[in-house]
Amino acid sequence: MKICFPILQSAVGRLPVFLLFGMALCVAHAAPAQSAPEKKPLPMTQHASGTFDVKVTPIAPDDTAGGAAIGRYALDKQIHGDLEGTSKGEMLSAGDPKTGTAGAVAIEYVTGTLHGRSGSFALQHFSTMSGGKYDMKIIVVPGSGTGELAGIEGTFTILIAGGKHSYEFDYTLPESK
Repeated sequence: MKICFPILQSAVGRLPVFLLFGMALCVAHAAPAQSAPEKKPLPMTQHASGTFDVKVTPIAPDDTAGGAAIGRYALDKQIHGDLEGTSKGEMLSAGDPKTGTAGAVAIEYVTGTLHGRSGSFALQHFSTMSGGKYDMKIIVVPGSGTGELAGIEGTFTILIAGGKHSYEFDYTLPESK
């Protein structure tokens, strides 16, 4: 623009010829066109499923953080299926599950093997219950993957039927190097 403007400004009076000349100089002195960044193929979403056993243990209330109004629980899981491993975490909850209304948040750290790739990652839970219906959102914490699971992203779904726990896990991983 700085190159073009003076040339066009000096062309007043001889506009048709110098305007074309000035435009040609602008194009000639324009920054070289940058090629579009190389598009890497997006990793394909993969699916894992299986079962897990969970032990939920109450932890003493923290009087500095809500006391007895906020329930605290340790989570200890044994995971089987496409994801084989263990998980340890902590859950905070409030509300009254006996009346079908409550909420919980949790973080758990999973260590194991997912479709043959070893490492670990964290899962973040956000759950509510209203009218006896659950709304549960569980995602892989961004940046938490380690080992062969570095860069993992995804959503984890917990299913409970007949007192048994199972999971469906849709995830992506960067291409192997």
